[in-house]
Amino acid sequence: MSNNIYGIDFGTCNFKVFSKSSGKVVSEKNTIAIINKTQIYAYGDDAYAMYEKAPESINVTFPVSTGVIADYNFLQTMIFDYIEKKLKGRVKNAEFLVAVPTDITDVEKRAFFELFYKSKFRPKNVMLCEKPLADAVGLGIDVNQPTGVMVVDMGADTIEISVISLGGLVLSDLMHFGSNRLDESIISYIRREFNLVIGKKTAKALKEELGSGLPGRQETMTVVGLDVVSGLPVEREITAEVVYEAIKANLESICSSIKLILEKTPPELARDIIYAGIYITGGGSKIKDLDQLFTQITNIKVNTCENPEESAVRGLSKIATDSKYKRIPFSMKNTTLK
Repeated sequence: MSNNIYGIDFGTCNFKVFSKSSGKVVSEKNTIAIINKTQIYAYGDDAYAMYEKAPESINVTFPVSTGVIADYNFLQTMIFDYIEKKLKGRVKNAEFLVAVPTDITDVEKRAFFELFYKSKFRPKNVMLCEKPLADAVGLGIDVNQPTGVMVVDMGADTIEISVISLGGLVLSDLMHFGSNRLDESIISYIRREFNLVIGKKTAKALKEELGSGLPGRQETMTVVGLDVVSGLPVEREITAEVVYEAIKANLESICSSIKLILEKTPPELARDIIYAGIYITGGGSKIKDLDQLFTQITNIKVNTCENPEESAVRGLSKIATDSKYKRIPFSMKNTTLK
């Protein structure tokens, strides 16, 4: 088996790459700074540092949105440049395994396939993998067993709730909002309650530092924003309770979707889920006490993991190197789209 294999998970916020030759997983912001509309000025962490700070001549964008490719050409240029120059990898005749959401169209999945297959580097092979399966494998679950497993992947733009058994997906629901929506709710709430305009990076910091699935946290955080009345920059102290009130409705929507999938789950698989618990992963799952909230709503224990944003790419690394998972990846080389 070749060592020139890459497993790639394109998130809205970050892209993660596994290189078989090095055995390492690396992560970079999935962000591109564009100048003169056609030229990449910077990408990755360097471009994200410019977000909300760049002049009008530089447009900072995210080439993946709501689980699908939003800017094909720039994304293709970025990923190959990243592998070649930053990972010092060989892209010509390489093999690629790419994680894709389940509930997107075949046309949208095909775009991920062609991103590599139709590149000038002529890859040896391109395979796709349903992201919930990659998540489960990355969590250490043997997805080939006849056992029901529920995985909730909380990304930046999407939340995918899936029930897995025998190496396939029994049920799946892709919610077209993720932790970015929580940031937007924090921005709106603070503007409404405090007459204070804050940026998306500040809202994200508030969510990560003070966000909670349950009320009662006592911490505070000082932020800088623009006073709506005076138009001047001011400091304000924001409490954890304010952040909870801002995101509470979003968390309730997620809980409702989890309950809906559980209600649709066949009884024998539901029995397995009760014993094994629900697995939550993705960057959004790091919100404090989120596991306790889901347990309160479902009466089922919830399993968390370390570095949850990397679970899918860790799964890809196992799928790419362990023959027992060879039935999971699929190709779209000869697929006719309807």
